[in-house]
Amino acid sequence: MANPAPFVSRVLEVEKDWIDYNGHMNMAYYNVLFDRCADEAFELLGMGPKYAGERRLTTYTAEIHVCYVRELHLGDKVTSTFQMLDHDEKRFHVFQELHHADGWLAATSEVLTLHIDMSGPKVCPFPPDVLANIEAMRAAHANLPVPERAGRSIGIRRKAG
Repeated sequence: MANPAPFVSRVLEVEKDWIDYNGHMNMAYYNVLFDRCADEAFELLGMGPKYAGERRLTTYTAEIHVCYVRELHLGDKVTSTFQMLDHDEKRFHVFQELHHADGWLAATSEVLTLHIDMSGPKVCPFPPDVLANIEAMRAAHANLPVPERAGRSIGIRRKAG
């Protein structure tokens, strides 16, 4: 399996129905764009729709943190990256960036994903073939710098007293 570092999605476009009353893309659709990239990366990892249908295994998002950096508008073209930061036998941690076709950063997303046995549903280990794909992607991404926005927390910063 070839693992680009980081994985980069196909070109995606902001759709008409995603524009809100403020004239820019509604916050929910940033997640749609990140998810479309993740679906492409999951295919590389052997965890696409066929995996869920045939093996009755899938993934659930446990936690996600999105940072909105710059507005997107109708018709804007973007790509999304997918960088594997860490994994264990049942989970993986990824960081994604959404870049406008002109090169600027629109948003970031940090995600903790769980591997799920759909018969439960319950968290379960990855099968050996999929774990090997995850390990290969992690190895390909190991020399990438940790993204500046990774590991951020939400809170109101206050000046000391």
